[in-house]
Amino acid sequence: MEKVLNQEEIDAMFQAALGTKGTVHSNETVKPCDFRQAGQIKKEQVQAITLLHESFARTLTHALGAYLRVIFETHLVSVEQLTFREFLARVPDISYLASFRVLPLGVTAAIQLDLSLAFPIIDLLLGGRGRSGTENREVTEIEEQILEGVVQILCQELQTAWASINVTFEFSERLSPTQMQRLMPPTDKTLCLSFEIRMPDSRGMLNVSLPAVVSNLLLRTLDRDGGYDARHPSPEAMERMREHARDFRFLMDLSLPPTKVPVAEIINLKPGDILSLPRAVAEPAIAYIASTPVFTAGAVRSGSQRAAQIANVSAEAAPPRQLS
Repeated sequence: MEKVLNQEEIDAMFQAALGTKGTVHSNETVKPCDFRQAGQIKKEQVQAITLLHESFARTLTHALGAYLRVIFETHLVSVEQLTFREFLARVPDISYLASFRVLPLGVTAAIQLDLSLAFPIIDLLLGGRGRSGTENREVTEIEEQILEGVVQILCQELQTAWASINVTFEFSERLSPTQMQRLMPPTDKTLCLSFEIRMPDSRGMLNVSLPAVVSNLLLRTLDRDGGYDARHPSPEAMERMREHARDFRFLMDLSLPPTKVPVAEIINLKPGDILSLPRAVAEPAIAYIASTPVFTAGAVRSGSQRAAQIANVSAEAAPPRQLS
């Protein structure tokens, strides 16, 4: 008669084949894999981006403060990597939305400004005192044109902060909420920069959302320039650098200190003449290395070649630096 195995017997056979004998190793742990975490910005990278945009916040404070002629403070609040859907979820239902182009990358980034800041800024630019109103409405076309100048200043200062990356930020257009949702794919990762802005009678948030292609370029540049994760050379590498430095060649020049000579004497000069300089014969010349005065020396002969006899370190020379 053919034997029919039940489920427990089948499980026991599989466990025996795998060599587990029904036991589970306690040191084995299983962790879920979230592919959305791939490409996350590291802690060191966040620190470098924070330092860069804290500087941007300071320059924006001065630029917009001078433009609006009021006390204007900008502070970086956070640097986050969000999907564009997550960024949109933080945007108020009614606010000032705009886009700007990032050239030559050919991509578009987004700006969101709270109305608690937009209307006081408009009031200031129209000659008012910049008081915060209670209006909860969309910005009109005229108000939109007034705010455009502010966004252009913001783009200029951001471009200055990113000068090492050689990109240009150009204001594009004001956006409606619907246009904003179509600006980028919802699942695309973005670099979100949040700033708190304070004015005499109002305060609010300014948010900037940059596409991943822009943030990746920034991170590569910071990595190349040592903006984060700086690696210090080993003692062996430093010793090799010192040995290589011994073969470096620099331009050396031995000359007298600058001397003023009457124009008449120079005009009348001809081959064979001797031009007397107001310098003592014993006064040493200066040896320049790479255009820097380093030694005082005298002109001498060494065999069939001209040479410089070093007297001492020049008073104009900076203290020599050691490789470190």
